[in-house]
Amino acid sequence: MHGLHLTAELYECSCDPRLLADVGALRELCLAICSEPGLTPVGLVFHQFGSELAPAGATGAVVLAESHLAVHTWPEARAVTLDLYVCNFSQDNSTAARKACQRLIGAFAPGRLVRRELERGVANLAEVLQPSGASD
Repeated sequence: MHGLHLTAELYECSCDPRLLADVGALRELCLAICSEPGLTPVGLVFHQFGSELAPAGATGAVVLAESHLAVHTWPEARAVTLDLYVCNFSQDNSTAARKACQRLIGAFAPGRLVRRELERGVANLAEVLQPSGASD
């Protein structure tokens, strides 16, 4: 379960307004972004808020063989939240995750952003088998 969890809140986005309002444009972007650095989409769900004539944002989740990407847009606020987690079990996917996250941020062109990285899980099995503070 060792992996890297990246999150970002994007504000004052100056991207093409379709990326914020249109679920089709968001889906296309997310799939392109995931496949280029070597992440493997295995499933997806995207939802359009509002109506076709008056879109009000979109939410999308791409299930990856390596874990997941979730993106939520607020066109009225020109804002986006990103959540990308990759498992590093059989190989280190951290570089691919960072590239994908950076490309997503670039596509939305935020004026301001808050970005976080969190290492998840444990790095080696010995820590799982004998947690710190445990005695023999």
